[in-house]
Formats: sequence, C-alpha cells, structure tokens
Amino acid sequence: MTIAVSSLGPTLDDRVDERFGRAAYLLIVDEGTLDVHAVDNSANRDALQGSGLGAAEITSEHGATAVITGHLGPKAFSALQRCGISGYDGTGMTVREAVEKQRTGQLVRLAEGESHAGMD
Repeated sequence: MTIAVSSLGPTLDDRVDERFGRAAYLLIVDEGTLDVHAVDNSANRDALQGSGLGAAEITSEHGATAVITGHLGPKAFSALQRCGISGYDGTGMTVREAVEKQRTGQLVRLAEGESHAGMD
C-alpha cells in the first residue's frame, strides 16, 4: 500500500506535519518497503487558497490509498473521500512511527467532524 504523509522534512525520521495542504513535504511511502518519494509541497504551502485540494491531487496522482497527517480541512477531506483515500491522525510522531502504526492498524481514522477549517 502507498501512503502519503504530510511531513516537516523529506525523510522518514522527520515529524508528521499537522497541516496537510500547507505541509512542507508530502512523503509518498511504500508501506511494505519503506521506500520514500519526497514531494516538495511549496507550491501548495504558499498558495493563497486551495492548498488542501492541491495536496489531495498530489496524493491521488501518486496512487496513495491513505493519508497520515494531523488535520484535514473540509475541502481536502471531501476531495480525498471522493478518491477513496482515508485520512489518519499521526500527530506527534515521526513519519516512520506513523507508518508503522498505520501498518499495524493503530492510527485513528480522521472523521469529517475531526477535520478543521483553515488547517488544510
């Protein structure tokens, strides 16, 4: 399974960025091998609006089936949902820790009521 993780840096040992659309990086991680493709998210991070939608598009284009982040704005949540991509809470973890917890089913799924406006 391929997972997209919002991250403060480009490696597995960087922390999960609580923001999705405005994250520094989106890491595309192969859950089985832990191979990482780091996507610089500066275009979305610096956008005046639509950052969550842009990050959702990147996530979908890379074939991710799940997102690990802290919060999803309502537009990003809806866009991911339309693509069949679920969001999970990785707050306070490194990317490596969050992916391992996802692999073993220990992360909490983000529900629509848990996505926060303005934190896309």
